[in-house]
Amino acid sequence: MTSVEQHKMVHRLKQVIAKMNPSERQSFEMMVKRDRDDEELDSLTMIKLKQLHEKFYPKNTKQALEEKWNKLVNNKNEKGEIS
Repeated sequence: MTSVEQHKMVHRLKQVIAKMNPSERQSFEMMVKRDRDDEELDSLTMIKLKQLHEKFYPKNTKQALEEKWNKLVNNKNEKGEIS
């Protein structure tokens, strides 16, 4: 992972820091400090950063999005809101 990707992940996770539990928050704050100093994260810390990012920003597959869309459309059809 490049330093640009690392910086983007850290920046994006700053928005959800209130949702983190205390241990996640503590390790994330250390990552923020290292990112601010333009240090590269070691492999273990990089793995933790990726896990945090996946936890708070799950990647939706095309199939999952289509299922959610179909469920939404079907619910509206049953109520008679969409013809």
